[in-house]
Amino acid sequence: MIDYQGKVAIITGSTRGIGHEIAANLARLGAKIVISSRNPEDCQRVQEEFRSQGFTCLGVAADVSSVADCKALSAAAIQEFGPVDVLVNNAGITKDNLIMRMKEDQWDDVMNINLKSVFNMSQALLRNFLKLKGGHIINITSIVGQTGNAGQANYAASKAGIIGFTKSLAKEIGSRGITVNAVAPGYIATDMTEAITDDAKEKLFAQIPLGRIGESSDVANLVAFLGSEQAGYITGQVFNVDGGLVMQG
Repeated sequence: MIDYQGKVAIITGSTRGIGHEIAANLARLGAKIVISSRNPEDCQRVQEEFRSQGFTCLGVAADVSSVADCKALSAAAIQEFGPVDVLVNNAGITKDNLIMRMKEDQWDDVMNINLKSVFNMSQALLRNFLKLKGGHIINITSIVGQTGNAGQANYAASKAGIIGFTKSLAKEIGSRGITVNAVAPGYIATDMTEAITDDAKEKLFAQIPLGRIGESSDVANLVAFLGSEQAGYITGQVFNVDGGLVMQG
C-alpha cells in the first residue's frame, strides 16, 4: 500500500485539471498538500475545498516563472508543514501558433511557465531535499515533447526541455538519495480536451491502442507511485501515460 502519512507535497498548477487530481489523490493517501497557481482566488477555493474534505492543505498563489515567487512558495510550505518530501512540477500553459505567426511573447510565456518553472522550483527546494537525504521530484512533461506537434513548437520545445532537465538532475543528485522522474501524459480528459469534436475524437481513438482518452486519475496514480518509497530505485525515467499512443521500441 502506498502511504503518504506524515509526508509533505507541493504540486504546482494544482487548482484544476491534472494538477488538481494529483493533489487530491496525494491528500487522500495522507499527505499534507501545498497547492498553487497564479490566481489567489483559485488557491483559496481549492484550499477550502480540500479542508472541507478533511485534508491538510495550504494554498499559496505564485507565478512559478518567477524565481522570487518559487522561493516564497517553498518557504511557505516548509514554514507551515516542515520539510517537503515530494515536488510535482505540473504548471503548464499552451499558446499555440504556427512558427510563421508565433509572437515572441507566445514563445517566452510558454517556455517560462512550462520549463523555467521546473528549474525554479527544483532549485528552490534543493537544499530541503539535500537535508532530508532523500525526496522525490516528479516533472509533468507530455508525449508532444517526444513526438512534436504542428502549431505547438513552443509547447513541444518546453516539454522536451523538461525531459532533458529531468535526466540531468537525476544524475546530479542521485547520490544523495533523491529521485527525479518525468510523467508524459497523452490525451487526458480535461477542460481542454472537451473542446475536441466527436469526429476528431473518433479519429483519435483509432490511433490509441486502448481506444480511449485517459483520465486525470491515470496520471495521478502514477505520480503517487513515483513519489512513494516503493519507487525509491527508479530515477531519470520518462513514463508515458497515453494508452499506447506513443511507443518507444
